[in-house]
Amino acid sequence: MKFGKEFSVQMVQEWQEAYMDYDFLKTLLKEVQSFQLKTKPPAANPVGLKRTLTLYRAFSGLTQRNSDYTPRSPSSPDDIEKQPILVNPVSVDGSQSYQTTFLMPTVGGGEYELLFFRRLDDEFNKVDRFYRSKVEEVLKEAEMLNTQMDALIAFRIKVENPTGWSDRTADITRLASDVAASTATLAASTPSGARASRRGLQVMDVIDEGSITREQSDESNHGKVEKESDNTIQEEEVQRPKSMIRTFRPASLEILNNVKINNTLATPRSTIKNFLKVPQQTELKFTRENLRKVEERLKGAFVEFYQKLRLLKSYSFLNTLALSKIMKKYDKITTRNASKYYMKMVDNSYLGSSEEVTKLMERVEATFIKHFSNSNRSKGMRVLRPKAKKERHTTTFYMGFLSGCTVALLIALVLIIHVRKIMNEAGRILYMETMFPLYSLFGLIVLHMLMYAANIYFWRRYRVNYSFIFGFKQGTELGYRQVLLYSFGIAVLALCSVLLNLDMEMDPKTNDYRAFTELLPLNVLIFLLIVLLLPFNMFYRSARFFLLTCIFHSIAAPLYKVTLPDFFLADQLTSQVQSLRSLEFYICYYGWGDYKHRQNTCRSNTVFRTFSFIIAVIPYWSRLLQCLRRLFEEKDPMQGYNGLKYFLTIVAVCLRTAYSLNQVVSWRAIAWFFSAIAAIFGTYWDLVFDWGLLQRHSKNRWLRDKLLVPYKSVYFGAMVMNVLLRFAWLQTVLDFRFSSLHKETTIAIVASLEIIRRGMWNFFRLENEHLNNVGKYRAFKSVPLPFNYIEDDDNDD
Repeated sequence: MKFGKEFSVQMVQEWQEAYMDYDFLKTLLKEVQSFQLKTKPPAANPVGLKRTLTLYRAFSGLTQRNSDYTPRSPSSPDDIEKQPILVNPVSVDGSQSYQTTFLMPTVGGGEYELLFFRRLDDEFNKVDRFYRSKVEEVLKEAEMLNTQMDALIAFRIKVENPTGWSDRTADITRLASDVAASTATLAASTPSGARASRRGLQVMDVIDEGSITREQSDESNHGKVEKESDNTIQEEEVQRPKSMIRTFRPASLEILNNVKINNTLATPRSTIKNFLKVPQQTELKFTRENLRKVEERLKGAFVEFYQKLRLLKSYSFLNTLALSKIMKKYDKITTRNASKYYMKMVDNSYLGSSEEVTKLMERVEATFIKHFSNSNRSKGMRVLRPKAKKERHTTTFYMGFLSGCTVALLIALVLIIHVRKIMNEAGRILYMETMFPLYSLFGLIVLHMLMYAANIYFWRRYRVNYSFIFGFKQGTELGYRQVLLYSFGIAVLALCSVLLNLDMEMDPKTNDYRAFTELLPLNVLIFLLIVLLLPFNMFYRSARFFLLTCIFHSIAAPLYKVTLPDFFLADQLTSQVQSLRSLEFYICYYGWGDYKHRQNTCRSNTVFRTFSFIIAVIPYWSRLLQCLRRLFEEKDPMQGYNGLKYFLTIVAVCLRTAYSLNQVVSWRAIAWFFSAIAAIFGTYWDLVFDWGLLQRHSKNRWLRDKLLVPYKSVYFGAMVMNVLLRFAWLQTVLDFRFSSLHKETTIAIVASLEIIRRGMWNFFRLENEHLNNVGKYRAFKSVPLPFNYIEDDDNDD
């Protein structure tokens, strides 16, 4: 793989604007090369090697050096005369930048090389400023984590020894010796710890013992705190004994007087209390349950912070490597030796010489291993550096096997229907009214899962960071193969059930159908629900629980803080109204119907018809409540307009349902009017706000400035398809009649079109969200910290 492609693959996508524009600099070098080829074309008959290569020449050796070579310092007069560039630091708006002076502007093509260095300086200064700003951010966050660790250690002391330290002096002394010895062994056993055992051990001891954090802040901020702490650290480094065992100093418990626990876990109870403005209990309760919760939150904060440091270190390395590569290309094209001088400046710059990130990584590793992994390095590093999820061949094999079975069963179903002429039998109408709605549920679910698998495939192809947007835990997100495996598995179960239950005539002796085959769809549904709710670590438990959590949050919409996965799933449910109605039919058919005779009174039952309205409204009502919750919290008027869209949709769906049940002409006109308004409003919202398209003054007219798909026709085609599929509801109002299709078949087709529209909407919706994250350099999720310092609140006030 060429470096340019590898560079784009390894970069943090949300920071892609902050990386060096390697491809553009390559195009500038191509212009330099093309000019040289025009002015100095290569010889027509290049002379090759004249000497004959042989294996019988004298061996020159591996360590032999040329005796005529005399090392020359870069500052020698001859070297300065041949030096093609001169790089000097300059101050621009109070910030340090670097400017390159090309010393050969009069040579042929010098204007091209001058332009190259000008753009190279712009790119390097951009990278250096961005890196400097991000390092300042992580240093501030490190200070916050320091104070959080002090509070955690004091909290542990109060939980494990409520009476204090005075009555356990002997145990403390023994514990201090054990901690120091184990820490020294741990530091010496690791490469990074062995290199910096003295410094690393000192900082780790400070964290372990919970002493005042100025000593640790001194290490992380390079002397930006009080001079007294700096002098204390220097004296301790000089006077440290060789055994590295420090005098044990218990953590100060006074810090707990100035902190309170953050109630970051939103529950229906806390939401109601906030709405009623009931004062919440924030005093510290020193229980093991609270200690476990605090440790879990702080552990998550450390893991996320470590990922920031890793990506920041990768950012520095990739850009430095890109600068080296582009300068080597320049030297190769121009036959100058400019890379040596430019890279010397890069090595001396903040980007190349800063070690804050590396030191912070070492300290975070030491702290995490000691305090959250019981000094087990391998266990701690598995959490801090989880391995990339590997695609298993068994998943691909079973996915392919089940897809083949699905195709074979579909072909068998079509052939059986055609050969036995089932559609001409008298029982077909009863079958379509009873059994078809039961099996259509599985078809709609499988179709939605297939669309989601396609979404994942294209999100990965076009580098949409969907796992970060949805907030999946690293290593637990499903790939498109896993989703296809699930979908084809459901399809095989449903098709086998259909084939076993494909009988149209009653038994002439008993005048009923076989109970076993009539219960097959119910058994398949119960089996799928059991798999979904299974608490054991199988069938992708993390993904299943994530789905269940989002479903519960969507149902209890106003009682939970609205996050993107919650309202994204609620949007999916708005496209599965027919599936929800099929679930309602399951309950009615098997609960109050005579399934042995395929008889039921569900369609004429008043309760069933009433619940038809409720079931159809639930997903839109959930989204309306989510919009109102966000309007109340964020004070964003756009959430109010979005809620109005769902309110109009609720009215339209109720009117269409009333017309389909009563077939009254007056209901038809009202339903048509409100459905048209809701569809137009929803289409405009999809294209403009959800997809970010239809921008007149963008670089890509009527689209948006940034596009991940390189073909503009895809976006225009998607907009046209979205409009057409949005108006698929016309069939329910205008009563399009197809003689060859049963009413239930037409309803299933319309529902399938809506699912296809939703699948297409998913891709562009997440693409727009990803580009918003890119524009704001938002590459990490914010992790709430367990403790809140009271003096910080006072300062803010």
